[in-house]
Amino acid sequence: QVQLVESGGGLVQAGGSLRLSCAASGRTFSNYAMAWCRQAPGKEREFVAAISWSGGSTYYADSVKGRFTISRDNAKNTVYLQMNSLKPEDTAVYYCAADPNYGLGYPYEYDYWGQGTQVTVSS
Repeated sequence: QVQLVESGGGLVQAGGSLRLSCAASGRTFSNYAMAWCRQAPGKEREFVAAISWSGGSTYYADSVKGRFTISRDNAKNTVYLQMNSLKPEDTAVYYCAADPNYGLGYPYEYDYWGQGTQVTVSS
């Protein structure tokens, strides 16, 4: 089992920035690809970004490309999501996810999940 705990959410004005963190425990962190997904009210959970086991490869949803950056620190068992130029449509609960496989593009494909952290962007 992998336990994931997100932090860093909050309320920010449009155009602002936030950095989310996800602390992992339970298994060898570097054996897992990591991802961030989000779910807005009344909508399905959607993929945001993913990072490979060593951090050498990343990919993003088109909606956040160029604004969000995913990174990881394997020494700290932590993955981050730096969010810049935030828009009201980025408002959602953001979830950290883990899976032994890299390259997954759908939330249902991930094995482990955190409890989520709320991000609200005001206009």
